[in-house]
Amino acid sequence: QVQLVESGGGLVQAGDSLSLSCVASGQAFSTYHVGWFRQAPGKEREFVAAITWSERTYYQDSVKGRFTISRDNTKNTAYLQMNKLEPADTAVYYCGIQEENNLRTVRDASNYDAWGQGTLVTVSS
Repeated sequence: QVQLVESGGGLVQAGDSLSLSCVASGQAFSTYHVGWFRQAPGKEREFVAAITWSERTYYQDSVKGRFTISRDNTKNTAYLQMNKLEPADTAVYYCGIQEENNLRTVRDASNYDAWGQGTLVTVSS
């Protein structure tokens, strides 16, 4: 029902920065929790960062201090600013939302109700 579109991925060198965007459809964006996950070839999808409706943020330890998640409810958009990128950050990055929270943890991909198509981030060494 809710449609999500990610953008901003690309090919960069280690140490560079990228900013990802996730645009959602509908009129209830401000009530959603939003998460960024990533998946490398042959690997499981893993949690990267999340932001709740009240703008509390969560990060995977490996990206804390390098990545920043934010949201602009007037634009139905969530962002992931990625600095000091490393080859280990290479993956397809997906945006997901929790439409109905009910105390579900934002760190678990199974707790999300809709996903975007993904955007590829490749970091060369």
